[in-house]
Amino acid sequence: MVDTSPTVTHSIRESLEAFEQQHLSRVAALSSQSKGREIDEPPCPIRTCFQRDRDRILHAKAFRRLKHKTQVFISPTGDHFRTRLTHTLEVAQVSRTIARALGLNEDLTEAIALAHDLGHPPFGHSGEETLNEVFPGGFHHEVQSVRIVRYLEPLNLSFEVLNGMESQYGSQKSVTLEGRLVKLADRMTYLHHDVEDAVRAGIIQETDIPAEITEILGRSRKERLDKLILDLVFTTKAQFQQAEETGSEADIGLSPHIYEAMMALRKFMFKQVYLSATQLSQKQKIRRVLHGLYEYLCDHADLLQGKNPLDPYSLKESTKDVQRQALDYIAGMTDRFAIDSYTRLLLPVPQRVGMERLFVEPDDEGI
Repeated sequence: MVDTSPTVTHSIRESLEAFEQQHLSRVAALSSQSKGREIDEPPCPIRTCFQRDRDRILHAKAFRRLKHKTQVFISPTGDHFRTRLTHTLEVAQVSRTIARALGLNEDLTEAIALAHDLGHPPFGHSGEETLNEVFPGGFHHEVQSVRIVRYLEPLNLSFEVLNGMESQYGSQKSVTLEGRLVKLADRMTYLHHDVEDAVRAGIIQETDIPAEITEILGRSRKERLDKLILDLVFTTKAQFQQAEETGSEADIGLSPHIYEAMMALRKFMFKQVYLSATQLSQKQKIRRVLHGLYEYLCDHADLLQGKNPLDPYSLKESTKDVQRQALDYIAGMTDRFAIDSYTRLLLPVPQRVGMERLFVEPDDEGI
């Protein structure tokens, strides 16, 4: 019979924490040294705090909804196009691979990667731009991600995971190297798979990518991702060594010429794919849908108070800000739910006027 007494099970987590101390890099974030949670909890007997965070994120409703949110192409009918969920899983895989190679904390890295896009609204970046226009306080999906796990679907995550999520926005820098790693891995990953999806969609061809980029990063998607990952690992390892020798702060980064080539590829993708005529034609429709939903929900606050199945959250914070609640609700929608909601709430319902007369006995004048 297996002994599951507190004394025995407690040692499982402790042994994992000891393993981190013995085997991870001196610059890695250790779970035993976490700054903790906003609400204190007893430690899990078998999982470290970062493993526990990862599990909570995986079980969150917001995480499951990512499977029906746009990455680049809106509600793609092809089975092999990325969604926001498959993008997130690929970021987590790339991040863990790099973290392991650098001796950083894989569990913390994975937790940040899995949570980094929880706040993405329907319809990808076009949806984000639209919500940023309509809401007085502006909208950024990284900020919304943190709002979800703190207030809307409170997970009580550790400080390090929350900080890693917050730092994905703009020029902010995470206090952990794991958080900085995810930020770079996210960009590397989406450039890799967005090229693949754009080729599959017939928007570009591999040969369209400028030679000055392919000569540095490679002539295939596999070569480019390999080049970026290997460069990041070996450049960062050299930085770690230099930081240890000089006593300076360690950091994460690509070599300058690889970083410049990656940013050139990003510029190419914006021009040829993200801001293509096909995408811009969809953008106007997206604006119409989200503008309409926002205005309608702000005018019908009762739909946001749990009196209607429309409400996906039982809002845990005490707020009477209807605009904020409307924004939270719309940002949580999947592509198809946003379209269905717009159709149901804002489009006229066909009336079957006259059809019933087919089944009425004709009068004398009608014969």
